[in-house]
Amino acid sequence: MHVIAVLNQKGGSGKTTIATHLARALQLDGKDVLLVDSDPQGSARDWAAVREDNPLAVVGIDRPTIDRDLKAIGRKDFVVIDGAPQAADLAVSAIKAASFILIPVQPSPYDIWATADLVELVKQRIEVTDGKLQAAFVVSRAIKGTRIGAEVTDALNGYGLPVLESRITQRVIYPGTAAAGTTVMDDEPEGDAAREVRALMAEITQKLI
Repeated sequence: MHVIAVLNQKGGSGKTTIATHLARALQLDGKDVLLVDSDPQGSARDWAAVREDNPLAVVGIDRPTIDRDLKAIGRKDFVVIDGAPQAADLAVSAIKAASFILIPVQPSPYDIWATADLVELVKQRIEVTDGKLQAAFVVSRAIKGTRIGAEVTDALNGYGLPVLESRITQRVIYPGTAAAGTTVMDDEPEGDAAREVRALMAEITQKLI
């Protein structure tokens, strides 16, 4: 079972958008997927509750026992964890449970600086697991045509974790589908947004194989 934790202790990084879309993309790819909402605000659970027929299973585990609680859940191909912002104990629990940490970062100096503490926690876990835990940044809410989008990769490289080639760009379709309890793959499966989500999924799964 692969556990992908989408973590960033700074709010507004696009974490829930990425977690819900990544989980749905994996499901549409034929995988048995569970989405875990570890944020006490319950954004992913709210998203799932909008549609009575939401095809994605979502559970809430908003206490620092994620790593233990997942062991009691029936085996899945993938578990995607939507991490909680500003909660170090929940982040540590999610890191312990994960086989891959995805850190979404907005192309802003403040967001880049704010990842330092999380990166330190992740690196400590990578060392403890003898490198079995994988981690990477993904640039989130990028605005096409801006220079800072290119510069953010150079800045993130300084943290010593890989930066994925895939990017999630700022698009109105993301909040639009969230309000309807769907995803871009459901509403515009051949659109640019769906393509970038599938590219992100492919890049992560390739690293996990």
